[in-house]
Amino acid sequence: MKIVVCVKQVPDTAGEVKFKPDGSLDRAAMETIMNHDDKAGLEAALRLKEQYGAEITVVTMGLPKAEDVLREAMAMGADKAILVTDRVLGGADTWATSTTLAGAIRNLEYDLIITGRQAIDGDTAQVGPQLSEHLGIPVISYAQKIEVEGDSVVVERQYEDRYHVVRAKMPCLITALAELNEPRYMTPGGIFDAYKKEITVWGRADLKDVDDSNIGLAGSPTKIAKASDKVRKGAGTKVDNLGAAEAADYIVNTLKEKFVI
Repeated sequence: MKIVVCVKQVPDTAGEVKFKPDGSLDRAAMETIMNHDDKAGLEAALRLKEQYGAEITVVTMGLPKAEDVLREAMAMGADKAILVTDRVLGGADTWATSTTLAGAIRNLEYDLIITGRQAIDGDTAQVGPQLSEHLGIPVISYAQKIEVEGDSVVVERQYEDRYHVVRAKMPCLITALAELNEPRYMTPGGIFDAYKKEITVWGRADLKDVDDSNIGLAGSPTKIAKASDKVRKGAGTKVDNLGAAEAADYIVNTLKEKFVI
C-alpha cells in the first residue's frame, strides 16, 4: 500500500500572531507547528503502515522553512517527503492550493491520500475535498476511525451526535479529525534518521497538468480583505453579595436587556 499524507506548517497560535501591512499573515515571522488535524492524519497512516504494511510519502506546500514539518513527519515514521515551493505559488487560496497539491501528487503512485479536516490558520475544510475532485477520486471527510479491508477503506465519519460508516474502494482520499487519535512523539533515533534522509523539492515546473491561471495569488478566486488577531474579551461585570434567587434574577434580567432571551 502507498499512502500520501498532506501536511501543512501553520502559525503556532499559542504565541503572537503577526501580520503584514496588507493584512495577510506574516508566516516567516511566526513560530510554526504541524497542523493538528494533519498530524492525526499522519498518525493514522503510520498505524496503517504498522498493521498492513505501507510506504508513506508526506507532501507539503509552503515556504522553504516548511521543511521542518517534513523532518518531523519523517522522525515520526514517514518514509519520504516532498516540499512544493516556488515564488509563483505564494498567496494561494484553497482552490490554488488544492490545484498545486494535485499537480504534485499526479507524479506519485498512491492507494490512499490522507489530509487533515482543516488548518487552524484557515478553518475552511476545503482543500481535502477539492483535492479529491481534481484527482477524480472519492472522498470521505471527518474520519474518526479508519480500517482497511482488501482494496477498500472503511471509515467512521463523524456526523453531529452520531457517525456514519462509509466504505470506498481505493484510491480515495480521507480527511482526518484531530480527535481521530493521539499522535506519537518523535524518537531520538527517528530524529537522527530524519536528518539523514533527503527531502525532494519540487517547483512550478514539476507540477503535472496544472495551468498557470489556477495557481498562486493570481489563480485564487478568493482574497483576504482583512485579518486581525483574536478579539480580547473585556473584564466583565462582577456582582457580589447576592443570594441564589437574586443571582438568578439578575442573570435572567441581564440576558433580557441584551436580547439574548
